[in-house]
Amino acid sequence: MRIILATVAATILTASAVAQTGVAPSPADSSRSGTVNPAVTVKPKAGPESTGSVEPGANSFTEAQARSRIEAQGFSDVKDLRKDDQGIWRGTAVRNGQGTGVALDFRGTITAQ
Repeated sequence: MRIILATVAATILTASAVAQTGVAPSPADSSRSGTVNPAVTVKPKAGPESTGSVEPGANSFTEAQARSRIEAQGFSDVKDLRKDDQGIWRGTAVRNGQGTGVALDFRGTITAQ
């Protein structure tokens, strides 16, 4: 009887371990699965002026991620970042020696304002 119970327990544990070894979808496959957030995995292109205008939407960026993305686009001294009621991170920064307002939306689009 103990052998049967041990065999059943081992089978259940093995089956659950196998079920958890699925391959995570790549960002290119996100349209198929809906589980990947492209705003977190895809960096914005070139400079903020070329990324378009910011759009309202559910934003999953943390303040640290928003700051990092803005700094990656050539801004420094990023301050006063706040997510507004439309899900857009807004703050101030310095670029090319001049202070400016900055905004980052749920897609990672950055604009100088």
